[in-house]
Amino acid sequence: MFGKKTSKPQGRIDSLIGAGTSVAGDVTFSGGLRVDGEIRGNVRGADGQPATLVISEHARIEGEIAVSHLVINGTVIGAVHSSDFLELQTRARVTGDVEYSTIEMHLGAVVQGRLVHQGAAAKAVELKLAASN
Repeated sequence: MFGKKTSKPQGRIDSLIGAGTSVAGDVTFSGGLRVDGEIRGNVRGADGQPATLVISEHARIEGEIAVSHLVINGTVIGAVHSSDFLELQTRARVTGDVEYSTIEMHLGAVVQGRLVHQGAAAKAVELKLAASN
């Protein structure tokens, strides 16, 4: 593989949305965020900064997710964009399209939507196709 080397998230969590907590609205963060509760809104990493989102097995997010590192073991209803590393653990349930650069999918994880690779090779093909029009 060419390009930068990707790695699993470091495990550093700066913020927590605990079990029993429900957030209505968009969430933007930097560093690490673990969700054990529920979010109804979009979740994004701060512009240009690496962000790690961990969604536990009892968590639920209804909205679009856009972060560099993402670990899902709960429920996501909405599009998922992971620019660096995506891990779908055993209890992951995603309803929506998933864009990723590097993916690890465990036995039992379910995606109801498209899996779309967004690596350097995919971007080169898109640029070449756009240039030929």
